Amino acid sequence: MTKEVDGQGEENLSIEEQKKKAAAEAKAKALELAKQRKAEKEAQEKTEAPAEEPLSVEDQKKKAAAEAKAKALELAKQRKAEKDAQEKAETPAEEPLSVEDQKKKAAAEAKAKALELAKQRRAEKEAQEKAEAPAEEPLSVEDQKKKAAAEAKAKALELAKQRKAEKEQAEAGVTSSISTEDEDKEKALALAKAKAAAAAKAKAAAAAKAKMAREAGQTDSEPADETEASNDEKALAAAKAKAAAAAKAKAAAAAKAKAMREAGDGGDAAADEKAKAIAAAKAKAAAAAKARASRDAGGEPASDDEKAKAIAAAKAKAAAAAKARAAGGTAKAEAEPAETKPSPYQPMLDQYVALIREQLGADVLEDAYINKLSKDVPTLVAKSDTYYIIAELLKTHDDLHFEYLSESHGTDFKTHFEVYNYLYSYKNRRPVVLKAKVDREKPEVASLAPLWEGANWPERETYDLLGITFTNHPNMTRIMLPDDWVGHPLRKDYEPFDVEV
Repeated sequence: MTKEVDGQGEENLSIEEQKKKAAAEAKAKALELAKQRKAEKEAQEKTEAPAEEPLSVEDQKKKAAAEAKAKALELAKQRKAEKDAQEKAETPAEEPLSVEDQKKKAAAEAKAKALELAKQRRAEKEAQEKAEAPAEEPLSVEDQKKKAAAEAKAKALELAKQRKAEKEQAEAGVTSSISTEDEDKEKALALAKAKAAAAAKAKAAAAAKAKMAREAGQTDSEPADETEASNDEKALAAAKAKAAAAAKAKAAAAAKAKAMREAGDGGDAAADEKAKAIAAAKAKAAAAAKARASRDAGGEPASDDEKAKAIAAAKAKAAAAAKARAAGGTAKAEAEPAETKPSPYQPMLDQYVALIREQLGADVLEDAYINKLSKDVPTLVAKSDTYYIIAELLKTHDDLHFEYLSESHGTDFKTHFEVYNYLYSYKNRRPVVLKAKVDREKPEVASLAPLWEGANWPERETYDLLGITFTNHPNMTRIMLPDDWVGHPLRKDYEPFDVEV
């Protein structure tokens, strides 16, 4: 009667409650079994254990550590068993998996088992090493470092083996999917090849059909014999040869015309020759096209007289057009002389020059111009004795305020040296270049390092490579070459002291 009641109670429970109940029962059974095994193991150890001699303190510590480790392993196994039982009990009814999902699941389970096995073996190995390790004497610092390095190396090797095993298992799980993908790719490639072959066949068939239609149009009255075919091939070869000769003549005429234009004489004649060559090429092309059209229509090709007349007419027409064009261009050039567009920086340059002459005098500048070869930058050329005071005015005057020196270098012009400084005003958003000519016999000029610290190293480089001395420089020494180097390598008259260098 009790069993029937229990059965009815179970039937009244929901599926979720039945699962929980089954999990609790499985857990209780696992705990009971673990306790029973533990009791049996302890009884067996006590029965089999021989009378032990009193252990030393060190041996007692090792024994306690081994026992603690064994208990930890036993507890880990027990918890794992409980977890597996609970997962089995709580796992809902799964739908049937596909072959691909089953393979992935199997690969994941294999990977998890391999990881668990590797961890277990590693723990057992470490426990065995600790249990078997004899009492060691205190190690020196050097020995401790070596031991730590060996342990790290061993761990790295173990980890590498573990990763290799995981990789092999993962590859084993996805081999089938890869092979399927390869088969799909091969099928797609074969299909593409088949389509390409079909397209090529269709194209070849269309070409053959078109050729047959052309041959049928040419032989409406009577079929063309082998002699006519050979004559057509010879005419085509002759036309190609004439076209190549015309192209060569055209290139030669163009080169000749260019040379004559550069020399400044014979411009009209060169233009006429060029126009004639162009007209001749056009006439030949037109004649060839006409002959081709007549052959395709089944008619007779144009006679040599007709071709000659057409070529002569085209040449005359092209020559007249070229002459009119040349005359119109000459008249236009004479009527409209080339105008030079003023530089947008010219007003700036005028302002700089006027202010410098007002503040320092009319003869302090040697020259001032717009440098067309350097983005129209305003350029001031100072005398060597007024170079520093002009630079000082450019930096300190409120209307100028060139506070930034971005470039400084020197150049050898054989007759003299030049120092070049590119300045910029961030306040006014304006550039200027300050130059000074320096005598080759006495290459000295004032240093701008007291005004702009950025001139320090560039002036040392100019001294090192050109030999220009900058007076009042804070450290006028070589910066690239050794102090005992003979000469200055960027001078045009430099000769190496050491030929091997």
